[in-house]
Order: sequence, then structure tokens, then C-alpha cells
Amino acid sequence: MTDAPPQLEQIHQSSGFSVPTLQSNMDNNTTNGNIQSAKDSIYNSQVGLNPSRSYEMLANNYAQSAATTAQNHPITQSIRDTVANGPVADMAKEQHSKTTSEFSNLANSRTTPDKSAATGQPLTHYHSFFYNLLSWENPRATTLSFISIILFIFAARYLPALRWSFKALYMVLGVTAAAEVAGKLVLSRGLTSSFRPKQYYTIPREFLEASLEDVEQLINFFVIEFQRVLFAENVTVTIACFLASVVSYWLIKVLPFWGLSLISVCCIYLGPLIYMTNQELIDHHLRNASDAVNSQTAQIKDLAGHHTARASETVKAYAGDYTAKAQEYIGNARGRSTSPEVSSPKSSANAPVKSEPGSAPNYSASDFPHAPKQEPTPGATSHQEQYENSQFGGQAVPAS
Repeated sequence: MTDAPPQLEQIHQSSGFSVPTLQSNMDNNTTNGNIQSAKDSIYNSQVGLNPSRSYEMLANNYAQSAATTAQNHPITQSIRDTVANGPVADMAKEQHSKTTSEFSNLANSRTTPDKSAATGQPLTHYHSFFYNLLSWENPRATTLSFISIILFIFAARYLPALRWSFKALYMVLGVTAAAEVAGKLVLSRGLTSSFRPKQYYTIPREFLEASLEDVEQLINFFVIEFQRVLFAENVTVTIACFLASVVSYWLIKVLPFWGLSLISVCCIYLGPLIYMTNQELIDHHLRNASDAVNSQTAQIKDLAGHHTARASETVKAYAGDYTAKAQEYIGNARGRSTSPEVSSPKSSANAPVKSEPGSAPNYSASDFPHAPKQEPTPGATSHQEQYENSQFGGQAVPAS
């Protein structure tokens, strides 16, 4: 233990507290002034002397900075990555690739089928195209075409497309004409003509020939199909078209044309789909109906054959009876004409000699009456009276 006195430690001259002084206030004011002057210089450099333009520039700068901040924000980046590389994007890409593939298959299906018409004529490539389209072998392509036709029918019904076309045409032509005239008046050269291409666009000949060939094939498709239906190449199709024509005849009286077109398109597209979905059930009922119709037809045919045979037998019996009676009448008439007549000698002597068939007839003068040799007696009213008043009628001369 030492006797040295305790030593005091050195006191720190700095602390966490600051006491405001006049010099510190002056320093702070200088710093704040420098910051404010920097802000003012930036503001004046961006704003200028035009206040409206300054506000617009500031608003644009703030909008750009806000957009940049939003794009670079982690949440935005996460959402973008999720949408671009997530399951939704993968599904969209997959559906897009499948739809493109089905449209390619549908376009490649336009080949001339091996089957020909009943007359031996080859069919068009649109036969295979429409068969592929309506058989739902490519469901996405068929669905999109069906929806497109439905939307086109509604657009033609509710949208004045023709009027809008004329409106767009006169607006475009008016703008081009006004720009050309104004350019010539102000700039001494037309504005529209300055955009004129060096060579006008023309449709290539190969494209026109291919298009015309497709149009020809399409028209021939409808012509051939109409004739196949008309001349009953397939009786079932002809009957179906007959029923469709009857229903359309009655529906057109109460429905507008666009409504009938909508129903027709739905039947054409949805009919094959319903049949393929319920093919077994529909085939079963069709088979039963066909058997019933065939049995009924066979029964009617047998009944008609039975009645026809009975009617034929009855006609033959009546014909035989009438033939026998006719022959009997003819035989009796011949027998009466060839049998000798029994008469008295006087009548046989006075009777004229009858000639046999094939010999010349023998006639005498007594077989003919005497010709009158005097004028007719006035007052006589008949030939008999004239004959009686004549000398031969009075038997002045013998008749023999």
C-alpha cells in the first residue's frame, strides 16, 4: 500500500452534444444557401423562362423517373419473369404452336382425293379440305373458323361496314388531296406526291394464277356437289338436303336472312361434331330405323305382289271368258250364214240364186224396179204414190 495521492483522468473535450454558437449558425446558413442555389440553378436550367413549358418538362421528367423506377422495381421484375417464363406463358406458347400446326395441316389437306364421282370425274382438292375442316380433325382450326364466320354474320348484321368503308375512303382521299394542294400553295411542291413510290405496286402473275386456280376449284366444288345431290349419288344426303330445303322454306317466312344463315352455319359445323361424339348411339338408332323401313318395305312389296298376282289372274279369267263368248258368237254367225234354207218350190224358184263365196253373183232384170218413163204426177207426195200413178204402177205393162 502506497501513500501516493490519487490521479485524476484526462477529461474528454468532445461530446455528443453541440452547443449552438454564432459561427455554427453561419456555417449552416451557408450550407443551406448553397443547396438552395444548386436547386435553383437546376430548376432554371430545366425550366427556363417559359413557365408552361417548365411545368411540362418537370412532369415529363417525373413521369420518366417514375416509369424507370417502376420498371426496375424488384416486384415488377418478378411479375415480368413470372408472366414471361411462368406456366401461363408456357401454356400460351404451347397452344399457339398447336394452333399453327393445325392450320398448316388444314392447308396441306388440299389434295385431290382418290375417290371419284359416280360419272368417273375426279373431285377437286376442296372436297378433302372441307371434309378435314368439318370432321373436326383439327379442332382448334375448325373452332376458329366457326367463330370467325359467326362474328362475320353478326358484324354484317349490326355493323354498317359498307358505310364505314365509304367514310374511310372519302376521308383518306380528302386528306391526301388537301395535303397536295396545301403543299403546292405553301411549299411550292405537293406533300402527297413527295411520298409517291418510284414504282406502283402490282400483283404478281404467279399469285393471280394461283388465286384464279383456287377460285376455279372452289366453284367447281359447289357445282359438282350440287349435281351429286340432285342426281341422288348418295340417297341419304339427297334426303337430308330435301329436309333442309323444306325447313328453310318455312323458316325464311319468319326469320331474317342473317338468322337463317346463323342456323345453317351452326348445323353445318355442329352436326358432324354431335355425330362423332355420339356415333355409337346414333348408328344404333339409324340401324334400327333402317331395319324397320326395310321390313316395312318388304311387307308392302309382298302385299303389292300378292294383289298384283290376284288382279292378273282375275283379268286373265275375264279375258278368257270374253274370248270364249266372242268365239262362240262368231261360230254361230258363220253357221247361220252357211246353212241351207228349207222353203217351198215356188219361193225357191222365184228366189234369186245366191252366189257362193268367191263366185260372181247372178242377178236378173226382175230383181230391179222399172224406171219411170213419164213426168211425175203433180200432187204426189211420195215415191210410192208416184210409182202407183205411173203406167208401171198401174200394171199397163207386165212386170216380167
